[in-house]
Amino acid sequence: MSWIRRWGGYVALTVVFAVVCGLLSWWQWSRRVDAVDEIARIETNYDALPAPLDDLLPDLDSADESTEWRPVVITGEYLPEEQLLVRNRPRNSAAGFEVLVPLRLDDGTVFVVDRGWVPAGATPEAPESVPAAPEGEVTVVVRLKPGEPEIPGRGAPEGQLATVRLPDVAALVDAPTYTGMYGLLVSEDPAPVESPLPALRPTEDEGPHLSYALQWIMFGILAFVGLVWAVRRERKIAAGDAPVVRRERDAEVEDALLDAQNEVAKN
Repeated sequence: MSWIRRWGGYVALTVVFAVVCGLLSWWQWSRRVDAVDEIARIETNYDALPAPLDDLLPDLDSADESTEWRPVVITGEYLPEEQLLVRNRPRNSAAGFEVLVPLRLDDGTVFVVDRGWVPAGATPEAPESVPAAPEGEVTVVVRLKPGEPEIPGRGAPEGQLATVRLPDVAALVDAPTYTGMYGLLVSEDPAPVESPLPALRPTEDEGPHLSYALQWIMFGILAFVGLVWAVRRERKIAAGDAPVVRRERDAEVEDALLDAQNEVAKN
């Protein structure tokens, strides 16, 4: 009975380990599916022809995932006094900021434009300078991106944001504002002399998730293989079929070798 209880515990641990491996494998597979879907959206949307904003975002809070990276064309007037900097935005390992400028459209609504990236200045708290947005009416082409969630516990000084949380921008602008998606700048007409660095094309790489998913499955299978091997090993030992290491015999061999060396030394 003690043998049954002991090995029953081993079996239970093996099953738990295999279940955990299966869950981790499924998690990696889900991450791969998300990455593949993102690559498909980039390939479909990134280089598409610009569409009118209303065609893709019929409501201010519209946030259709399938429209991410789609170019849209908008005409309006920047509100430079409402400009905001999004902090902690690295680019090629350099610290910097994203520059958000609300764009007031002809109907009075506001769409948030990310004009690009600027590096941090002498201190990481602010950039040395930010290129000014064009004055007057401007036609811009942007690629749609969904707004970002709030990060609990992360704040920012006045004039800056911790994330691109569009309701926070809307509260500052105090006007009807698109809160589902914003736009990464592609072009401005008229074009300014100087602009922030444009957003980089996203990497189309699904990552190592598939190999990790397969590895976790193999770990779960190997756990059962090891359990079977251990059971068979114990049964062989109990039946006297397994080779047993004879330490006494090893000691005798060592003594014989030492005696032979001593004889050689005497001669």
